Amino acid sequence: MDRLTKMRTASPDSGREHLINYRNSEEMTEQSQIKKKSWRPRIFFSTLPLKESQNTSPQKKSHLPTTEEVSQWAQSLDNLLSSKCGLNFFRLFIKSELCEENLDFWLACEEFRKIRSRSKLKSKAKSIYNEFIKPDSPKEINLDYNMKEMLQQSLLIPTPCTFKVAQHRVLYLMEHNSYPRFLESELYQTLCRLAEGKQ
Repeated sequence: MDRLTKMRTASPDSGREHLINYRNSEEMTEQSQIKKKSWRPRIFFSTLPLKESQNTSPQKKSHLPTTEEVSQWAQSLDNLLSSKCGLNFFRLFIKSELCEENLDFWLACEEFRKIRSRSKLKSKAKSIYNEFIKPDSPKEINLDYNMKEMLQQSLLIPTPCTFKVAQHRVLYLMEHNSYPRFLESELYQTLCRLAEGKQ
């Protein structure tokens, strides 16, 4: 049976059915495109704590920032990093940008500076070097060759200031790259609205 004969013998309902199927497939394609576009906000907002209900126990209170907190985060990166809540949301943002190694390194250096035991200082210095500085390390940060060489040599007799220059370099990178993008992000704008009670 040729195509023309098939068209003549086909019932009007089968034509409608084909049209419905075509429309359904178009709708499904549109929906999948919308889902692909909105993956980032969904990840962010699914991690936002829910507002406290009457049945919430004191231990499970909402940790949404106040208006004052979110405005302080916009004043400086230091303010953002010194806030536990701000640090968590900033980590969430830079994780989506695939550059969380900078923050992880900065935090590791903050812990390192507090160590007073020589043996712990030496083992922690080696651990930081292997994780963040050594070529092809799991979370290798962007430092120039000379700085990496200097850090490798300082592992012999590390001091609390061993990673100070590298830490400042990474802080500078975050301050001029990730931090401005965080303040312009949909995540930060939503946090501002939530803090103001608009949502």
